[in-house]
Amino acid sequence: MSIMRSFNIGITGLAANGQSMSITGDNIANAGTTGFKASRAEFQDILAVSLKGVAAGGQIGAGTRLGHVKVLHGQGDVTRTDSNTDLAINGEGFFIVDAPFGSGYTRDGSFHFNKSGELVTGDRYKVLGFEYRDGKKTTLLKPISLTNANIQAKATKEIELSMNLDTRVKPLEFDSRDAEATSHFSSGLAVYDNLGTQRLVTLYFNKIEDNQWEYHAMVDGTDAADGKKGELVEMGAGRLQFDDNGLLKEEIESKNSFNFSDGARPGQKIKINFGKSLTEGGDGLRAITQYGIKSNVARHTQNGFSAGTLANLAFDDKGVMTAAYTNGELREIAQVALAKFEDKEGLFKMGKNLYKRTRTSGQAAVGGPEEAGRGEILSKSLELSNVDLAKEFVALMTQSRNFKANGKVITTADEMAQEVLTLKR
Repeated sequence: MSIMRSFNIGITGLAANGQSMSITGDNIANAGTTGFKASRAEFQDILAVSLKGVAAGGQIGAGTRLGHVKVLHGQGDVTRTDSNTDLAINGEGFFIVDAPFGSGYTRDGSFHFNKSGELVTGDRYKVLGFEYRDGKKTTLLKPISLTNANIQAKATKEIELSMNLDTRVKPLEFDSRDAEATSHFSSGLAVYDNLGTQRLVTLYFNKIEDNQWEYHAMVDGTDAADGKKGELVEMGAGRLQFDDNGLLKEEIESKNSFNFSDGARPGQKIKINFGKSLTEGGDGLRAITQYGIKSNVARHTQNGFSAGTLANLAFDDKGVMTAAYTNGELREIAQVALAKFEDKEGLFKMGKNLYKRTRTSGQAAVGGPEEAGRGEILSKSLELSNVDLAKEFVALMTQSRNFKANGKVITTADEMAQEVLTLKR
């Protein structure tokens, strides 16, 4: 009877090592698969028979079996690519895709945009993320998409100036017919009307008495409704008052109505922001000044822009996709979402580099990269398979040796059985 048991034990060894070799073969076959995680065979002994009952030893084993196949979720090497939409995760987490079976999870970040402007995998499954609206991230998880490749024009609503006016000059009376000769300082800057047409506005400054200045926002007649070429048209004006320390005490706006030509909306309001005056509660350090140095503009900005089309895309370390447009504007579109599991070894392989959650893995904790222990995103990169071929070849040799050894158990048991049969002769 014990000889026949030896046959069964040998067979379990052959079966377990054969399955182990299949796992090793699968690892080797996927050594070049993006984001693939190697697996490891874990054997268990089969319930043994005790010669002395449960209270004592003397047990005879009944062989082995493949108990578990453990997926090794260690970090794979990262390689650089030339595609902006190739993404790699450095650390914990999985990309989330909208697969036919529901939410799928993958470490394969070889994505691209389809004809509808949606970020998809090689199998056309949509990649999910958090949408940005008005520059702020929402909590809504949805397919990452370029819903509109164009950006609408925005009219200038405010001009911000950081500058100084020379207090040493003598007062002048401004005359728009000879603006250069009747002003102490001028500065031109581009603004945009509601149609996105760029317009040149020139600000003229003239001192009217000590600590008091006027400003006049002028445009050429070609840019003004009902204007004449070569003639300046005033569209904004006001007065600036400084204290004895050269700090902006008060600003008084007297005119603000920009009526541009070529079909632009009339009465456009453009606030000329000289900084927070003392009257407004400012400290005067972040506003226009009047010191005894040459008049100059250190910086000026405006918040309008022309219409633009998509020029480029980029992902940062937090997975935020930023679109660059031909008008120079940058906009955050979406953020790649990452899923994290308490027991990622409990995920179920679905093929095509995808996993799905199980009761063992638990629910997916979804969030942004670099949040709550999730990894960072590397753009223009892909995570390679974490298969170590050297270890797999060693495993092959070990499995081959173990397989032959178990085969030897069977052949030896067969020889012993033959010997027993010959005793009758």
